[in-house]
Amino acid sequence: MAGRVRHPIDMRALENWISKNVPEIEVPLDIKQFGFGQSNPTYQLTAADGRRYVLRKKPPGQLLSKTAHKVEREYRIIAALASTDVPVPKAYCLCEDPSIIGTPFYIMSFLDGRIFEDPIIPNVLPDERRAIWSDAVRVLAKLHRIDPRSVGLENFGKSTGFYNRQIATWKTICDAQSRVEDVETRVAVGQLPYFEPMMRFFADEKQQPVDRGTLVHGDFKIDNLVFHKTEPRVIGILDWEMSTIGHPLSDLSNLLTPYFTARLDPSKAVNVHPGFLPRATRGLPTPDEITRLYYSVVDPQTKSALELSLHNSQKSADDQERKRELQWAMSFSMFRLAAICQGIAARQAGRQASSEKARRYGEARAPLARFAWELVQAVQPGAESGKSRL
Repeated sequence: MAGRVRHPIDMRALENWISKNVPEIEVPLDIKQFGFGQSNPTYQLTAADGRRYVLRKKPPGQLLSKTAHKVEREYRIIAALASTDVPVPKAYCLCEDPSIIGTPFYIMSFLDGRIFEDPIIPNVLPDERRAIWSDAVRVLAKLHRIDPRSVGLENFGKSTGFYNRQIATWKTICDAQSRVEDVETRVAVGQLPYFEPMMRFFADEKQQPVDRGTLVHGDFKIDNLVFHKTEPRVIGILDWEMSTIGHPLSDLSNLLTPYFTARLDPSKAVNVHPGFLPRATRGLPTPDEITRLYYSVVDPQTKSALELSLHNSQKSADDQERKRELQWAMSFSMFRLAAICQGIAARQAGRQASSEKARRYGEARAPLARFAWELVQAVQPGAESGKSRL
């Protein structure tokens, strides 16, 4: 919800700039800040004619990371996707001049719809819950089937080697995080359980999914989607800050995360949704159904129908390989979540994060790493088929 402005903006400078560069937005403007979008402050602009828009800007002050908070990158991909069947807000303008409101910003259309913060999609009938999840999967598949060159995004990222780069990056990060000592006890954070064997497994290219590169969102999940007010239909994808050219399974595994974390102990892990346990919530599709629907849209030649199938069919060799690849991607996704929690523990050790939430996330690193190792073991050669989590 939009509320009072916590990061003040020079409204006169903004309105003058808009009048000169985006005359279709009528000034004066009313401004309110959204509660979400903490990474990049996000505001609702109401124009003189009552039309609403959204402004996204970089945070004020010196930024710690040169790669984070790339509102320019968000604007670029939203503008590029306007000509496709991927639903995105309309991009109106990008201002890279920090003298206007203190940081670069862009303005896009306001999407008047529903955002479900809980991926269970509470308070709807089972058929609608199923339809909502189904359309989220379709939209993701539509994004992944776009040729970046067709929308001018061929230089948006490297087309090969996504997972190898991720593995190298996270190995370096985890090594550094593990050495951070508590400022009082001088006890190091320590390395994640099974870190070395997991790194060896992930680095083995024979085990990795077939290397490919598509446009990826980077944080594709239910609460980053805006749905129609009354229809189970996605009308826009938000928060493109982490978008790039990468491996499509990184997005699909991110969407499936609540199905996997559901079986963890909520007192030891984070973001646990017991409602995603098998048959716990009516209308939720299964991971197998989601995967079949996804591939049927990415590749229309897939035998599965475009709607989620409730019937088990004989799995082909391609189906089995896709399942193995997704199991690998899911393993890496869980490891990455453990590494992120290790980073929170490191910041807590340095007293850069001291909230109860930060403590819980930091303590979740070991259970998540053990769970990632469990998934790795299930996908390694010789693993019993019954151990598969998909």
